[in-house]
Formats: sequence, structure tokens, C-alpha cells
Amino acid sequence: MRQVFKTRTFARWSRKAPVPDAVLCAAVTEMVAGLVDADLGGSVYKKRVAMPGRGKSGGARVLIGTNRGTLWVFLFGFEKNERSTIDDRELLGLQKTAAVFLAMNSSQLERAVEAGELTEICHEEKPNSK
Repeated sequence: MRQVFKTRTFARWSRKAPVPDAVLCAAVTEMVAGLVDADLGGSVYKKRVAMPGRGKSGGARVLIGTNRGTLWVFLFGFEKNERSTIDDRELLGLQKTAAVFLAMNSSQLERAVEAGELTEICHEEKPNSK
């Protein structure tokens, strides 16, 4: 089962931007299918996402920490018209943050959600057990 989270900082940015969770979930689905805009190293990837009324090319860029399998964590976002990229220092910090989250087991992730550090999005339906 795929788990998708956003950090507290990313959640604040995505509310203000606004970038709805449905758009973020669609971005993860595209990335699972191999549509990645850039591999920045250290398990951090960049993806273009559409913003209301602007589409992808004029929209936002999001940076995601992932193991490219079951765990996806939205770390940072910015609008294309505000900045073009992040600097090396910011990337290093995001890579370290991604490493911490990606090393967590399910109970640690649950505690991070309870503490408000992470919010889970893209809830997948679990098959009914009969």
C-alpha cells in the first residue's frame, strides 16, 4: 500500500498557494508511472504540478522525498513565478529531511502524524476482507 504524506511546512504552503491534495495525489500517480521531472539525488525528486487556472507550465514545483515505492513525502513547494529552483544548501537540507522520514517505520510515521509533523493524503481504499 502506498503512503503519501506532506510535512507541516509543505501543508502550510499548499494551503496558501493553493495546491489541492487531489493535485498532489495525481502527481504521485504520474511519478509511479515514471513521469518524473528531475531526480535531485538523495531520494528527492522535483515534479511540476498544476495550479488552479494556470496549468503545469505556469504552476508550481514540488519536491518529494520517496523510496519510489510505498512511501512519498511532500517536502517543499514553490511557484514558478516566485523562483526557478532551490540552492545547494536547501537541497542538502531537504535530502537530510527525506532520509529521516524515509527511514521511519509505520509506528514512527503514525507518531509523526499524531504530533502534527506529517499529514497523510491520498488515502487508498483497502479491499474489503470477507
